[in-house]
Amino acid sequence: MTERIERFRYDDDIVRKFLFATLIWGVVGMLVGIVIAVQLAMPSLNGSHPALTFGRLRPLHTNAVIFAFAGNAIFCGIYYSTQRLLKARMFSDALSKFHFWGWQAIIVAAAITLPLGFNQSKEYAELEWPIDLAIAVVWVAFAVNFFGTMIRRRERHLYVAIWFYIATIVTVALLHIFNNLVVVASALRSYPIYAGVQDAFMQWWYGHNAVAFFLTTPFLGLMYYFMPKAANRPVFSYKLSILHFWTLVFIYIWAGPHHLHYTALPAWAATLGMLFSLMLWMPSWGGMINGLLTLRGAWHKVAEDPILKFMVVAITFYGMSTFEGPMLSIKTVNALSHYTDWTIAHVHAGGLGWVGFLTFGMIYWLAPRLFQTELFSRKLMTTHFWIGTLGMMLYVVPIYVAGITQGLMWFAFDAEGLLAYEFVETTDKLMVFYWARVFGGVLYVSGALLCLYNCVRTWASRPATYEVKEHEAPALTDDYVDPDPGPTELEKSPAHVVPLAYKLERFERAAWHRKWERLPIFFSVMVTLAVVVASLFEIIPTFVLKSNVPTIATVTPYTPLELSGRDLYIQNGCNNCHSQMIRPIWAETQRYGEYSKAGEFVYDHPFLWGSRRIGPDLAREGGKYPHLWHLRHMIDPQSTTPQSIMPAYAWMADETIDFDDLQKSVDAMVTLGVPYDNDGAGAIEHAKTQAKEIADKIVEQAGAGSGLDATSLAGKKIVAMIAYLQRLGTDAKLTAAPEAEDATRKEAKR
Repeated sequence: MTERIERFRYDDDIVRKFLFATLIWGVVGMLVGIVIAVQLAMPSLNGSHPALTFGRLRPLHTNAVIFAFAGNAIFCGIYYSTQRLLKARMFSDALSKFHFWGWQAIIVAAAITLPLGFNQSKEYAELEWPIDLAIAVVWVAFAVNFFGTMIRRRERHLYVAIWFYIATIVTVALLHIFNNLVVVASALRSYPIYAGVQDAFMQWWYGHNAVAFFLTTPFLGLMYYFMPKAANRPVFSYKLSILHFWTLVFIYIWAGPHHLHYTALPAWAATLGMLFSLMLWMPSWGGMINGLLTLRGAWHKVAEDPILKFMVVAITFYGMSTFEGPMLSIKTVNALSHYTDWTIAHVHAGGLGWVGFLTFGMIYWLAPRLFQTELFSRKLMTTHFWIGTLGMMLYVVPIYVAGITQGLMWFAFDAEGLLAYEFVETTDKLMVFYWARVFGGVLYVSGALLCLYNCVRTWASRPATYEVKEHEAPALTDDYVDPDPGPTELEKSPAHVVPLAYKLERFERAAWHRKWERLPIFFSVMVTLAVVVASLFEIIPTFVLKSNVPTIATVTPYTPLELSGRDLYIQNGCNNCHSQMIRPIWAETQRYGEYSKAGEFVYDHPFLWGSRRIGPDLAREGGKYPHLWHLRHMIDPQSTTPQSIMPAYAWMADETIDFDDLQKSVDAMVTLGVPYDNDGAGAIEHAKTQAKEIADKIVEQAGAGSGLDATSLAGKKIVAMIAYLQRLGTDAKLTAAPEAEDATRKEAKR
């Protein structure tokens, strides 16, 4: 049969758009990171406007670098490589453009809403429900475009990079949908359908796998395409690629619960997460080895080519991060590292080293090809490499030291068996490391700016009209003959059963996988099954246990005013700095009080256990200080705690509570099954009554001449925040042994 030759052109215009979006948003996101790093070292720079505080800017930074910088880099690399690997133009130019502009609109929406306090509180999933819906629509458009291209391909076999793209598209869709199932309260506020333990589990199933399937698998696909291209060498091992891919896809999805060691999550779930995290080390290093050994026989090129330098450092950081991640999942290590800056250093080592440097290497390789001219300056590219490398080291090394210092100081006891340090003392010790991080971050961002400048100057020297080459390839036909001849008649048994020896030999040479690679829909279904089955093994038992969460009779729903205060707490990103989860570790129970129980969180939509302690844990904050102390602490934190690095929230004493909006929050909670009397009717009156009681108490504690007016104060947001803070931990019967008692005992001994 005569082959039908087809002619086609690639769409590189969409790749150029994503390339510049990657660099522009990358610089923006990194600059926000510098701002919040300086705010930690110098809290007075938080600014008087609530939108400029650390708690609101921190999620803006994480979303910008993950979804704007890394996201656009993923799309840039996928759109370029997919067309060439499948020998087909993207399925729809219109969908490509919709994807690009839709994604940029989502980023702009995030940049507006997050500083304004519209925040779901979940890490890497902070964006509110309208933006989540937009993400789903744009992601579906991307998926249709990708799979449509795969169906129209002219290359029968799917190269390894395509496998990783498939896993990314399928799994990110599942993660996004199930973690963002909510009840809508208003135009920009919602509450997750999950509560407490279940919400924590679902979030870290999402959170860990967002790292896995947004910051790992797509970049591995890019590595498998761009590293061989840059080195002009084939991938080291096809079989290792298969092993790397399938073990990573199946094992990674189980690992999320290791983020919740020693919490109220059932211990079996956290232990299972730890075991699968440990197993992840092997396939991860298989990928690292496959990438580095692709350079066999070409190591002299690394010394000469800055692009390969970027890629080698990236893969090395991937190997370091995927060794450290499993190590941090071990319970004894996690007990020290969790809530400290050690985790921050770990995340940034992977982010700056693996994601950042692979992206820069890819962009430098793409720029002259996309703009059809020479790169403006090879010297600037080399300078970027060394500045970026130095910046990374000056960032991560001090923060590693800071994290270990934090953990050891939190756990330290003196000779009399008392906690050796108050919490604020541990924070004060970190300032020198925080300033070192700022300097390292400035260097890294400077490198990114050099890259942007280099690419802009390269673009400026482009030809007046880009040459659009026409390519040729035979169309795929249905009469394809499998090159695997199968067992001969002599090899078959009398019963015509294929012998075991043949099966083993076929498996060893991966003939089965080559067959799968010719069946893109079947391959995608198998990837989906691997992800879904691994997820359900954990999710179903956890949600079955919902009815078995030990209840605590004294735990009741938040009052309407407390719920309003909780919303304020979330809007201002307080959970970025404070945890609400006391682990059953002696140092923690001595510092904060009785360890946390699952039954305490049955009405928490969302959970607020936190993942970092820049400030102390607040799980037992209620009743620890009088109302007046909280008022002064919120308005001027240094007035009550001179060494505090907490931003001031004086504006809360000026802004009034929206009581109508408060009723909407209560109605949403009733929809979620929270048992309010009369289905939440009369919430506004109840809130006003409680607010008046708190305001009266504050005026009484301040004494005559304070100038405080109870009537005016009762309508302010700061009263709602105080109501929430004073509620924390008061439902359960506690064993009193907080840090404050240690301080009292120390003073008595003096």
